[in-house]
Amino acid sequence: MAFSLFDSKGTPIENQRYTWRDMVRAPISKLDDDAFTRVRVIMMNGIEVEALRFSHMAARFNKDLRLPLALIRRSEQHQATMINWLLSADHSPLEITIAYEQVAIELTAAVAQREPDPYLAQTYRYGLLEDFDHLYRYSALLDRLEGKDPNNITQSYTDIVPARPTWEHHRYPTDDPVNHYDRTNAHMLSKLHALTITSTEQQTHNYYMNVGPVFSDPIARQLYAEIASVEEQHVTQYESMLDPSETWLEQWVLHEANECYNYYSCVESETNPRIKAIWERFLDYELGHFHAACEAFRTYERRDPSEIITAPFERPIELKSQRDFYRQVLVDEVDLRRMGPQFVPKAQESQASIDYRAMLHSEGEPSGPVSAGYIWTPGTELMARDGASGATIPTGTVAAAQRPASGMTAH
Repeated sequence: MAFSLFDSKGTPIENQRYTWRDMVRAPISKLDDDAFTRVRVIMMNGIEVEALRFSHMAARFNKDLRLPLALIRRSEQHQATMINWLLSADHSPLEITIAYEQVAIELTAAVAQREPDPYLAQTYRYGLLEDFDHLYRYSALLDRLEGKDPNNITQSYTDIVPARPTWEHHRYPTDDPVNHYDRTNAHMLSKLHALTITSTEQQTHNYYMNVGPVFSDPIARQLYAEIASVEEQHVTQYESMLDPSETWLEQWVLHEANECYNYYSCVESETNPRIKAIWERFLDYELGHFHAACEAFRTYERRDPSEIITAPFERPIELKSQRDFYRQVLVDEVDLRRMGPQFVPKAQESQASIDYRAMLHSEGEPSGPVSAGYIWTPGTELMARDGASGATIPTGTVAAAQRPASGMTAH
């Protein structure tokens, strides 16, 4: 069902109230809740943290907006707290990492299929294959360090296989930015999609920068350092989609509209009634924020918000397994590389990025050896049987243990 941001004023900011008990609720179950409930929790925390980050930056540059931004920012701080605290304490940092990569894969795949601009859709597909490989490398690490099956987190919704190798993701900074959309004629969804994916990638980068140092295992510390570097590239790539000529108020309206769009998508797909009630409540809160931003837009820029939010949302983001789509992308586009803002065959990759990787990997890189010999098998089975010969083949931890993992591999 189509959803219009202009049909309801939502909850006024003065009625958006919390207590500590209200804010810190019983978490979701790691194993019993559907994996996509966790996907929504992580996604919406990323959206809320981006809203906080933007609000602080906007306040530094706009004296007249400081009070309205502060009022809304307090509510969004507590929204982010309630959402992020839904993750249960029995998730290890590495299991949360697996969940973050599942979000990156499934959400980016869903957005790529809805994106009306072919060039921006290509950008999403390109980044998707890198997050896909990160899931595989971290799954191997989970197997090595904790002896756990990553499928306990992904619940068979997401493939765990190699994609574009992580050690080939490192690019010279001139090869990360892409062409931005034109704010005057871009589709409304293109603007919201760019904000959505930038938000979640920024959250992933921050998480890896925070948890990477807590590991004692040397290869784990190196892997987090390597993939955090790639995630920073992803933030650079996706935020460069945004038209830099958008005004602060235009960006504020878009941020609030994007929060509504994502909460609406969560309401439409959530299977846990307790969590769905949170999405419904926060959608009403965000409608209140959206209309406050629209009022400021009218007051200070003398412009109509309908020139930015041009139509109702025809349907939500499809938060479900996108397996058929990304399997085809993997076949068709795994060998694409970057040359400035263009996507080119591997043989035409920018020499600047090739030279940069040669320097960066001159003493080896960790993403290869951490997954040497690792083949994901359902149930963390230790042995598999070869289909042709019938011989037993070590998998997972057993296979990985037969290969050195303490050093780094040079490519």
